[in-house]
Amino acid sequence: MLDVNAVVERASVAVGISGPREIRHAEDCARRVAGELGFSARDCDDIALVVTELASNLIKHASGGELRFEPAEATGRKGLRIESLDCGPGISDFEQAMRDGYSSVGSLGTGLGTINRLMDDLEYESLSCGGSRIVCHRWLRAEPRKIKSHLEIGVASRAYRQAPENGDAFVSREWANGALVGVIDGLGHGQFAHRAAQTARQYIDQHYGQPLEALFRGVGRTCQATRGVVMALALFDHDRKTFTCAGIGNIELRVQGSETPIRFIARRGVVGQQAPKPMAEEHPWTAGMTLVMHSDGVRSHWSWSDFPTLWNERPSQIARRLLGALGRDDDDATVLVVRSLQT
Repeated sequence: MLDVNAVVERASVAVGISGPREIRHAEDCARRVAGELGFSARDCDDIALVVTELASNLIKHASGGELRFEPAEATGRKGLRIESLDCGPGISDFEQAMRDGYSSVGSLGTGLGTINRLMDDLEYESLSCGGSRIVCHRWLRAEPRKIKSHLEIGVASRAYRQAPENGDAFVSREWANGALVGVIDGLGHGQFAHRAAQTARQYIDQHYGQPLEALFRGVGRTCQATRGVVMALALFDHDRKTFTCAGIGNIELRVQGSETPIRFIARRGVVGQQAPKPMAEEHPWTAGMTLVMHSDGVRSHWSWSDFPTLWNERPSQIARRLLGALGRDDDDATVLVVRSLQT
């Protein structure tokens, strides 16, 4: 769990919110603090929108309150901490309130969902003295630059019976000292499965630098208005030569080339439908290892020895061959292959 009290030694900026006029002032304060911390103009726009939603909620639900902005630092990351405090009745079901379309006052009901999508984490607390506190963070990300790749990644995916919309999706991100890959399967197939999978993928693409537990929690909140998804993610740490994996639902993960056998444990459930917390497992990741991850549209009854010459091919070719040999024609199917490059 993130330590929301880990804050660098600088005074916070507090803005009282009692009516619409204070919303603009709060936006300006948040933009100034975020700009001083090094956030881009686009990031500042996102942060200002979050402040608008939080301030509007204070007015609509609690007859006002206070917003605080301050620099934050945790686990080597730096960013902005936003805190919303009020003396109102609180939120009876915070997770339900995160769902787009839910509202207790007849509004559009997208405020908390927007905050969840734009911020990197979001926590709610009912105060013992009455009222509530919402704390959220946006972390600075390194500027994109050319990096030395440590992984070779290949993906093959197709829709159910060549339907126009694929209910599967995948994630592939690499940065200077790490990488994140994953396979996502929206429940069922067709347009609603596609919507669920793409909703999850978009959230992960925007928050890929976060710990796995935070990613699953954020996707769960974002996907509440969809059918939900099952998914597995693998987070690579190039410096420590490890990878950490976690899964909810029937996404298959296998590793070849490990000195000791690796057995993955995925928890049962659907992300977006009150799924349990994932079990994150860390394992060594060394040169020559290969990870295969696939959705249940690919038959799981296969072994490495079934394809004796395949593993010398490039990951993109491996993914295509496995999909062609094992893909079922009655479901969406995706194969993702990761190989450690020799260094």
